[in-house]
Amino acid sequence: MTDQNYDIIIAGSGHNGLVAANYLARAGLKTLVIERNEYIGGAAVSRSLYPEFTYSNCSYVCSLLRPEIMRDLELPRFGLQIIPYEGGATLLNNDKYGQNYFGYANNHEIIRREMARFSPRDADAYHRFGRDVMRHCKFIKPLLMRTPPDPTQFRPRDIKELLYLGQKFWRLGDRQMAETIRFWTMSASDYLDQYFENDVIKAHLSGTSIIGTALGPKSPGTAYVLLHHYMGDIDEAVGAWGFARGGMGSVTKALADSLRSVGGEIKAGAGIDQFLVKNGRARGVALTNGDEYYAKNIVSNMDVKRTFGQHVAARHLPSDFVQAVENYKARGSSGKLNIALAGLPDFPGLPANSLFLSGDLHINESINEIERAYDDWKAGAWSQTPYVDMLLPSRIDPSMAPDGKHYMSVFVQYCPYQLAVGEWNDERRQAFGQTVMNAIARHSPNFKSLILHAEIRTPFDIEREVGITEGNIFHGELTFDQLLFNRPIPGYAQYRSPIKNLYMCGSSTHPGGGVMGAPGANAAREILFDLGMRVKNCPGLYGSVEARAA
Repeated sequence: MTDQNYDIIIAGSGHNGLVAANYLARAGLKTLVIERNEYIGGAAVSRSLYPEFTYSNCSYVCSLLRPEIMRDLELPRFGLQIIPYEGGATLLNNDKYGQNYFGYANNHEIIRREMARFSPRDADAYHRFGRDVMRHCKFIKPLLMRTPPDPTQFRPRDIKELLYLGQKFWRLGDRQMAETIRFWTMSASDYLDQYFENDVIKAHLSGTSIIGTALGPKSPGTAYVLLHHYMGDIDEAVGAWGFARGGMGSVTKALADSLRSVGGEIKAGAGIDQFLVKNGRARGVALTNGDEYYAKNIVSNMDVKRTFGQHVAARHLPSDFVQAVENYKARGSSGKLNIALAGLPDFPGLPANSLFLSGDLHINESINEIERAYDDWKAGAWSQTPYVDMLLPSRIDPSMAPDGKHYMSVFVQYCPYQLAVGEWNDERRQAFGQTVMNAIARHSPNFKSLILHAEIRTPFDIEREVGITEGNIFHGELTFDQLLFNRPIPGYAQYRSPIKNLYMCGSSTHPGGGVMGAPGANAAREILFDLGMRVKNCPGLYGSVEARAA
């Protein structure tokens, strides 16, 4: 039994936990991060599961990581390099559409040219669509690094934040206020119907509205999820996407190295058994290996359901809070394949050496097809015509595969956490993987012959390995009832909990999932506020809020 005392203990070495730890350690607090796995990073990890290949085996692309956090924590100095990618495509059945692909690029004129091949009307509408999406982005993005107000309180800081939101909303004007409310509650399908007529174009643009969400493109609220994926920053380019060189583990490695450089500690190999609570106050953590560590403040980077449903005794919590945690929606719907390939697969439908191959490739040709895939999930089965977001990171980052070979990352919707018939086992896992690989092979005749190794992961596997409830990659759905001051639970949206000195910093807190780091940064700012402290030389932490000095 060990007896160690710290100022801060953070449970979980996912990116938000490491971001929070970095800021708190920079304020001079003795900080410890606890990780149950032998490796750090949570869902943002790079792992070698096949000789000479590196997989980003959970999260797979970098977009949402806040640039102010990168600057504050000097992540490029610790080796983080983001490589933008410029293209993407939806692969098509030529007999049905008369076209082999719809291309997409980080270039307005290329996108309009591609759209014009399918619908001149849609090409003309794209400017209006881009303008309106960016307008929503500009409204929401300043809120990402702010603490939501608590409408149930009348504290000056909550009133001030409510006034800020009200004034920001009022400045939109009558028409845009109405459009914003509609947008937050609309389905992605209805939203895209306002601009576009072509099924292929709408299917391509709707993909980001369902990633990580147990909803279909026709479900209310998915328009916001679409927007959530447009808010990334790489070199200040709104909506840009890219690869972390060396895989997504490079993000958390840089965060860990940055933390150690300011005296923070990380202990891996044993997870949290229970948070130690006495007289309504968090005192420390008991680990699965029997060790105990004590701290004045404890921070959980786990999702809210796992934190309070598994690691805090119910007697320490109000019954209404326990009920709210149970009602919080974190349904698993995502699968992931990581595939080692002996060479570059052929996609005959795409032009040779096309820039579109350097981005994400899709195979769904209409929103109705994606909705039918969602219907399979609702019935407790993996989708027979799955939504697929596949990438070849090794085309841009050759460090991830040997010369002449390639790594393919395949994100899949929809795959249920719990099957309607039977439990997940190796046979069913392989059948799910084969369904996905067969769907890809319809567009790449040599794809299956190139496969050297395939890691197949269901939501059940993601939960078991990473510790995310039901494998929900956002730590809970991004629906309107679970956003801002409702995330994760009304009255507890400011990173605190019913237990004094027990905080939350994971993606089930505002502003939600994605490898953005904002929940971790916001939680650190609130903890420092409670301690009457302020971290120096980190202007990004306070850039979107008033300075909260002691």
